[in-house]
Amino acid sequence: MTTFTHEEIEHLIEEDCCHECEGYGKDKVCVHIEAIAELPSRFGDFHIVGFSNNQDDKEHVAIIKGEVLGAEDVPVRLHSECLTGDVIGSLRCDCRDQLEAALKKIGEMENGIVLYLRQEGRGIGLTNKIRAYSLQDQGLDTVEANLALGFRDDERDYAVAAHMLHSLKVQSIKLMTNNPKKIAELERYGVKVSERVPHVLPTNEHNIFYLQTKAAKSGHMIDFHGKPHLVEQSDHTLVEGMSDLTESQTKALYD
Repeated sequence: MTTFTHEEIEHLIEEDCCHECEGYGKDKVCVHIEAIAELPSRFGDFHIVGFSNNQDDKEHVAIIKGEVLGAEDVPVRLHSECLTGDVIGSLRCDCRDQLEAALKKIGEMENGIVLYLRQEGRGIGLTNKIRAYSLQDQGLDTVEANLALGFRDDERDYAVAAHMLHSLKVQSIKLMTNNPKKIAELERYGVKVSERVPHVLPTNEHNIFYLQTKAAKSGHMIDFHGKPHLVEQSDHTLVEGMSDLTESQTKALYD
């Protein structure tokens, strides 16, 4: 099993459960560790840590391999909940593939963390995500569908994730992501991101347009043609409410 001892678990819960802080982000969110348990899985042996927060009833979890308390350069994957992908295996997205690949990679490492965040549908919720699917069935892409429903292309916030990492006393991380927004948001909340680890997986006929839209309109660093997509290339906004992207990224995607 992973290397948390029962003494470490009891001390961490006791130390964290009653702490009060100013909170993170515009909503001043403060999270608390509520429970820790062993979690053997098909991807490896982990511990799972349950967190509550002071803003809503959403419960987030950290899935942990090895020693992370006080550790530096910890491999971390932020995964936002996706019922249709994670549970049902929808082919419209790559969410389940991303989650399983992250768990498998971290399960083979000395240490690492997957934060499972309750931010369904890029933060718009399950029912609204289904509404967005319906609009996509009529020809809109994922960004256009969200904007048509009155949302930004991505409503997620990573204040909770940053607080969770600080609660686990993680000193710095290697973030497994293609999304420069995650890096920027975590750094804004005081998380030291020492390295980005690309997390690109094979496409299928149902999600290729979805992934192309991520790259072309939301600035995700997904390389379809062997050309680099750099953080420094994310400068200009194409549509109000849409994530940053430069002209060079769009050209690189379709060349």
